[in-house]
Amino acid sequence: MRVANQRHTALFAERMIEGLTPPQFATLAKLREIGPCSQNRLGRLIFLDAATIKGVVDRLSGRGLVMTADDPSDKRRRAVGLTAHGQSVADAAIEVAREITEATLEKLSLREKKQVVELLRKLG
Repeated sequence: MRVANQRHTALFAERMIEGLTPPQFATLAKLREIGPCSQNRLGRLIFLDAATIKGVVDRLSGRGLVMTADDPSDKRRRAVGLTAHGQSVADAAIEVAREITEATLEKLSLREKKQVVELLRKLG
C-alpha cells in the first residue's frame, strides 16, 4: 500500500494542473459534484477537520477558484461554492485525475483495475 501510494502521490504532484494539492483537488471535485454547501459539511465529506478545510478554502478563494459567503440561514456557517473559473479548473482537474489513476494502475489488467477500485471504495 505504501509503495502504491507513493507512486500515485508522485504522479499526482507531477501531473496535476494549477499546482493543486490533493486536498485542494478533493475540495474542487466535491463542490463540482454536490454544488455549494457549508464549509463544515464540505470538510466532513472529504474527511478534513475544520481547521484544515478552512485553510484549503481560504487558499482556493485567494486564487479565485471558490467563493464564500455567510450562510443566510445560519450566520455561524460559511457557505462555499465554485466560481466560474473554479468550475472550469475542476472540470479539467478531474480529467487529469482520471489520467493519473490510469497511470497508477497501468500495470494491472482491466479486471484487476476494477477489483482495486472496488476494494479501495470498500476501505474508504
